[in-house]
Amino acid sequence: MPTISKSAETNWTIDALAVRDLAVDRGGRRVFEGLSLDVPAGAGVAVTGPNGSGKSTLLRALAGLLKPTEGSVAFAGADPEAPMASHVHYVGHLDAVKTQESVQQNMAFWATWLGTPLDLDGIEAALEPLDLAHLVDLPASVLSAGQKRRLSLSRLLAAPRPVWLLDEPTGALDAASERRFCAMIERHLDAGGLVVAATHLPLDVDRLAPFAIAEAAP
Repeated sequence: MPTISKSAETNWTIDALAVRDLAVDRGGRRVFEGLSLDVPAGAGVAVTGPNGSGKSTLLRALAGLLKPTEGSVAFAGADPEAPMASHVHYVGHLDAVKTQESVQQNMAFWATWLGTPLDLDGIEAALEPLDLAHLVDLPASVLSAGQKRRLSLSRLLAAPRPVWLLDEPTGALDAASERRFCAMIERHLDAGGLVVAATHLPLDVDRLAPFAIAEAAP
């Protein structure tokens, strides 16, 4: 069972993620079983594995979007009465972008929905790390695939949460945008955040320890 060393003092309420003997069945098939993992604040893991091994399923289970068949998921230090969304950001592999609205309107929607309304200055500050602030007035419909992905990822900064669960976060990103996003992850870990990223592409973040999921036997 991997145990990753904590590398930064945390100001978050989440001290660690503890996964114990997790198993998930979907459509009458066992996706994975016996999965255990410890990740303290200030650290993260990069989850790898073949297609169908359960990388996305694991993230959805950690986010509380899927109920595990067996085992447990616990966030040490979390308020047991608080909803999962108060301390977890889940970014799926599909971009949740409203193409009929502008970049600013998308960010304002996410920030308000997540309980941290932002003015224009706040929105531009959240867009700047991924180099989108200059596109704030554009309709999302004219953005490229990479720009839409960067917009989707920018909501991580619109409403801060200690835990980032990321499904193929760098899909459609060019090399410069990948570097910017990896720097974003580094800053989040420096602040005591926690990251679990499912990816088939390498992420240039030293504190993301590798964690491989083997495909379950049929």
